[in-house]
Amino acid sequence: MKKAFKIIGIILAILIVALIAAPFIFEAQLKDLVKSTINKNVNADVEFSDLNLSLFRSFPEATLVLKDVSVINKAPFKGDTLVVSEQILLKMSVKELFKGSDEPKKVDELLLNNTYLNIKVDSLGNNNYDIAIKDPSAADTSSASPFKLDLKHYEINNSKLKYIDKSNNIALLMENLNHSGTGDFSLAQSELDTKTTSLVSFDFDGVNYLNKNKVALDAIIQMDLENMKYTFLKNQMMVNQLPLTFDGFVKVNDDNNEIDLSFKTPSSSFKNFLAVIPEVYAKNIENVETSGDFIVSGDIKGIVDSTYIPHLDIKISSNNASFKYPDLPKSVQDINIDAAILNTTGIAEETYITFDNVTFRIDQDKFFANGDVKNLLGNMLVNLNMKGTINLANLEKAYPLELDQDLNGILTADVSTSFDMNSIEKEQYQNVSSKGIASIKNFSYKSPEIPNEVKISSANLIFNQGNVKVPVLYMTTGKTDINASGSIQNFMGYLFTDQQLKGNFQLSSNTFSVNDFMVAETKEVSEAKNADGTPVKTKTVATGKESIKVPSFLDTEIDFAVTTLLYDDLNLNNAKGTIIIKDETATIKNMTTNVFDGSIALNGNVSTKNATPTFTMDLALNAIDIAKSFKGLDLLQGLAPIATALQGKLQTKVNLKGNLNDDLTPQLNTLAGQALSEILTAKVNPENFALLSKLDERLKFINLKDINLDDLKSKLTFNNGNVEVAPFDFNVKGIKVTVAGSHGFDMNMNYNLSLDVPAKMLGSEIGNTLSKLSATDLNTMTVAVPIGLTGTFQSPQINLNMQQALSSLTQKIVAEQKKELTQKGVDALGNILMGNNKNNKPTTTADSTQVTPAQTKKDSLKTEQQTQVKDAATNILKGIFNTKKKKDTTTVQSNK
Repeated sequence: MKKAFKIIGIILAILIVALIAAPFIFEAQLKDLVKSTINKNVNADVEFSDLNLSLFRSFPEATLVLKDVSVINKAPFKGDTLVVSEQILLKMSVKELFKGSDEPKKVDELLLNNTYLNIKVDSLGNNNYDIAIKDPSAADTSSASPFKLDLKHYEINNSKLKYIDKSNNIALLMENLNHSGTGDFSLAQSELDTKTTSLVSFDFDGVNYLNKNKVALDAIIQMDLENMKYTFLKNQMMVNQLPLTFDGFVKVNDDNNEIDLSFKTPSSSFKNFLAVIPEVYAKNIENVETSGDFIVSGDIKGIVDSTYIPHLDIKISSNNASFKYPDLPKSVQDINIDAAILNTTGIAEETYITFDNVTFRIDQDKFFANGDVKNLLGNMLVNLNMKGTINLANLEKAYPLELDQDLNGILTADVSTSFDMNSIEKEQYQNVSSKGIASIKNFSYKSPEIPNEVKISSANLIFNQGNVKVPVLYMTTGKTDINASGSIQNFMGYLFTDQQLKGNFQLSSNTFSVNDFMVAETKEVSEAKNADGTPVKTKTVATGKESIKVPSFLDTEIDFAVTTLLYDDLNLNNAKGTIIIKDETATIKNMTTNVFDGSIALNGNVSTKNATPTFTMDLALNAIDIAKSFKGLDLLQGLAPIATALQGKLQTKVNLKGNLNDDLTPQLNTLAGQALSEILTAKVNPENFALLSKLDERLKFINLKDINLDDLKSKLTFNNGNVEVAPFDFNVKGIKVTVAGSHGFDMNMNYNLSLDVPAKMLGSEIGNTLSKLSATDLNTMTVAVPIGLTGTFQSPQINLNMQQALSSLTQKIVAEQKKELTQKGVDALGNILMGNNKNNKPTTTADSTQVTPAQTKKDSLKTEQQTQVKDAATNILKGIFNTKKKKDTTTVQSNK
């Protein structure tokens, strides 16, 4: 007996060792098997990070786990992701591991965890999931498969399915998908027990039917795998909170699919209607008091292929119903619905919807609608009638909307319309039949997205074909009042398609404040965090910035006349012009306004289409007050900072373009353009500007208050934050000053001044010295004094080029002496020729080449005179630049 136990123990030990060792023995084989299988059978790039084999997890079955699996398509969907899975788990009998590489291996269980499946069908019918390599020489390809799915159970956990079919204009998205099935796929006939939950979005032919609607389905399906027929035996489905039961079958044929399904709500309670509404809006319908009924029932039967869809007969009805939320003061009553979705031919384009006697009432306000929409999937034909009154404030009192804004006002409508979508899309409004009126009174609107409450005291709409006339609109918000009228050319196109709203309006306003439309930027910040760092709760806070966006949905032209236009700190009076809004760009034409005791004319545009707003501008300023304009406009301060020391009148023309900040103020370092300016009259106050004040201190012979800038014209060119000033002249009591150079909007400068200083302004003592040296006419001789200005306007560096001034003065004096000596020689020669010098004797040829002592003395005298001239000039210029506040003579260091 002991021997038997010993043998059994040895066997168990061997089995345990084998079970432990087997994964290491088989993993390499399985990796090679999986990789070779993929390469032989799949036309795609397939990767996985790891493969694990376990014999203990579900013994006597082996568990195979593939991690981080990806399948990337090749042509015609090259680069598209077909599958990404965090984990794929397969279970199979241990004995399947001992089969040869060419023998099919049965897989009993399949699990997909955290998987994204991306299925695409292009417009030609090609699909990206058809990646199996076809072997035309193989008579039976199924026998060559190394894996065989004889599933007993499968799961798809926490996954996502995306299906795009461009050939049929279908888009299906299933998020948070959890699906499981238990059955036996090895049998010809069996039952499959399935459970499914997901958030489903579904679009068909551009129309959205489900948008993240919560769908749950528990169904037992009879599977006939030989005939590919699946029959629903027992099931319950929830769409949001609407319960549905259905029966019937789906059969997969070679050329088409057959569908024969019937469904209905299990009860007729009006709560079924509230259950259709997404749960986030419906909320707590179990406590809602209801009366009346709501029934959804339908049949979907027929063939599905590339030509036909099933016949549809879906009815939605309610009769004299009502509901009231327990926490709200008002109820919705007299609810009647009679609607149907029908298709009797199987042609998709011939699907249509009818709705008759759709009514509801809140207090005494009643609303009524009926109509139909035909050719639902083709050129839709819309016929709609609406009539009634709605007090907007009552909506939140009767239904838990939880809007971010408050609504108030009385909306009244009596409108009918009939049109086809092709005419709307092609803007052929002659084919549109619309008539009726709508009005809104005492409307108010609050929202975090706008700084002030919008109030509309009255607005009327008159419908005529596709157009809407707006004879009157009175609106206020903040400081702004608006009185407008005009027309909307494509109201139906704007409502039913993605067209921009086109129109023409005339707008007048006593006060229009741009600041009333500046939106404070916000961001979400976390108030608390979990242990892993993820936010628990967030709140919205202001960033301190404001931005203005040109609306993307507008294509309008507005003629405006505003008595007072407020923009930032500017007050513009009697502003008139035209603004055209299109493609997120506002174009201003022929705008005129009074400001700074003068007038401005403006043409240009502002675009917020791109991430960085841009603008172009042609600006003409006429007879504006210099001091007021340069104080009020940062742009003018950057163009000519020195103007802060001026008082008077200015006119200028500016051509400009550049980038804008979010509040539509210019980014000065991006500006490019030019300006032509003319000072009409000006008085200079040097003490108001550091540069002029320091110049006035340094130049003894000049008083900058005497500058004459009347009729001064200048040309400025600016680019990349730099202002180039073309040379211009002005006069300071007889001194001509020429200025040229550049400065930046950062106030750094590089200018050159050239002063032509008359000799007579240098003082009588210096004038007498010059007279003795050269006999120069003090009324005409000038001294060229160059000055360089660097640094900033508030902290200038003044550089006096003494060497150049000295050289210029010396050359002028020497030139005058040469002229004087030349004139004396000419006079002497004239006397000789006239016989006036009788004591002179004829000289011989030898004498003419000999230097006499008299000649040497004369040359020495000339050199001495030139030295005296230079010394005198130096002394003169040393005295020119003494400061007025110093009585002693101070030498100014010259720049070489």
